[in-house]
Amino acid sequence: MTSILGTKRRTVCLFIAGSALAFSAAHAQDTFPSKPITMIVGWATGGSADNVSRLIAQHMSTALGQPVLVDNRAGAGSNIASELVAKSKPDGYTIMLATPASHGYNSALYSSLKFRPMEDFSPIGMISTSPGTMLVPVDSPYKSLRDLIAAAKAAPGKLNYGSAGVGSSQHLAGALFNKMAGVDIAHIPFKGSGPAMTEMMAGRLDVIITTGPLPFVQSGKVRPLAIASHQRHPAMPTVPTFEEAGLKGYITDNWYGLVAPANTPRPVLDSLNAALVKSLASPDVQKAFVEQGAFPAKAMKPDEFWAYVRKGMPEMAEQVRAAGAKMD
Repeated sequence: MTSILGTKRRTVCLFIAGSALAFSAAHAQDTFPSKPITMIVGWATGGSADNVSRLIAQHMSTALGQPVLVDNRAGAGSNIASELVAKSKPDGYTIMLATPASHGYNSALYSSLKFRPMEDFSPIGMISTSPGTMLVPVDSPYKSLRDLIAAAKAAPGKLNYGSAGVGSSQHLAGALFNKMAGVDIAHIPFKGSGPAMTEMMAGRLDVIITTGPLPFVQSGKVRPLAIASHQRHPAMPTVPTFEEAGLKGYITDNWYGLVAPANTPRPVLDSLNAALVKSLASPDVQKAFVEQGAFPAKAMKPDEFWAYVRKGMPEMAEQVRAAGAKMD
């Protein structure tokens, strides 16, 4: 009898303890966020990815009632940041700016990664899409895409293009351009698009194909030659598409989104998504994206965003294959 009563007491205690833990977890989710959130960005300060992250972090801070702090962890084509976030506690207080590099290109570029792009992350939502724009220094002798291609064909390997690093969207855009235009323009990688743009504006790079070009164009130090989209951008109506400029089929469509570590509770993901959607609805945010050279953002629920990312991965792998880029 004593043994039976003891067993019952232990069962009741375990039930109460389990209920208390469940209540505590539910309460924590209900009160999320109760402290600052860190947004990890795998690119250097001053570049297009950094600009997007800081704009969204500012508005999400207001929506969530807690600071969203940007932490730049540049290097290895954003793999350093991805590995860090993949191994972070799944509580919603560490999130990451996802890009086609972290969730697409790198899986095909690198023979092995220390994270799994889909399995090790939970989706939060889409931020924006942005085509690449070809830029040259303002005093460049190349006034058009045809001028640049002609010069590159006349002197293979003499011209160079910059990027935010090996495996970045700028790297792949340049490699794909080389292949499709039949030219040999040397690749010079940097630790982020910010440093690359600094060199471009100083006239030490010949060309770059990058997102978020408008602030640099407006600085008067670079000149756009073509945009890699299906239509011209409303903020740069005089800049032709690559197809209009003579290179058929050259389209790049980069995106930005937010992810969290895998197994982040769904209520937390929903709270973060709601804050993101609210931020994207702001006319100031929409205007800022257009002014950066991106297209107005389209809000997505977490599952819709994840389906978009999953669908695009084979296409990105094909772009890597077509460009002939590979990292070991």
